[in-house]
Amino acid sequence: MGERRVQLTRLPKTGTHLNAMSQHPSYKSSSSSAVKRNVLKRFERVELLKKRGEWKDGDRVVGLKKTKPAE
Repeated sequence: MGERRVQLTRLPKTGTHLNAMSQHPSYKSSSSSAVKRNVLKRFERVELLKKRGEWKDGDRVVGLKKTKPAE
């Protein structure tokens, strides 16, 4: 029977092959945290409702009314 030989290819010495794919700009970490967000987290909505006087102790946290961010 004949002997099978497999040819091995060598990887480049630098890690450039790991960075072959580009990354969409929306996935990159941005330093633009100063951009106004239009969606508030639940605790931020509760704080805002407290400031406006529309929150009473004992109110349910689930099903909060819609609030626009304070400007």
